[in-house]
Amino acid sequence: MPRYPKRGCQTSGCPELTNGTYCEAHQREADERYRKFERDPEINKRYGHAWRKIRAAYVAEHPLCEDCEADGRLTPVQEVHHVVPLSHGGTHDPNNLRSLCKPCHSRQSAKDGDRWGTRGKVYSY
Repeated sequence: MPRYPKRGCQTSGCPELTNGTYCEAHQREADERYRKFERDPEINKRYGHAWRKIRAAYVAEHPLCEDCEADGRLTPVQEVHHVVPLSHGGTHDPNNLRSLCKPCHSRQSAKDGDRWGTRGKVYSY
């Protein structure tokens, strides 16, 4: 599928071209800055090193989006979704995880009420 042309990194003075907002080096810095200053510290505790290892193992076992695969499409996984969110008593157990692409994850998060601070929906799959 055709891609958009690469754009310049948004960091002032960086000559690198990228498909995203920042080049790889500056993306790491932006992610670090977000985790340190903008993200809720409680979320950082829940999604730390242990979660990254669990996520990597789950993605290795389920490399395709489970929703797209059910519809007959083969889309690589981009997000790992908790069926029952950690904030509602969910765990990192593999039975509580689903591999999803970004559009499917966004759709599921909106349906569950995880977006825009509106919670309270029943989780069904």
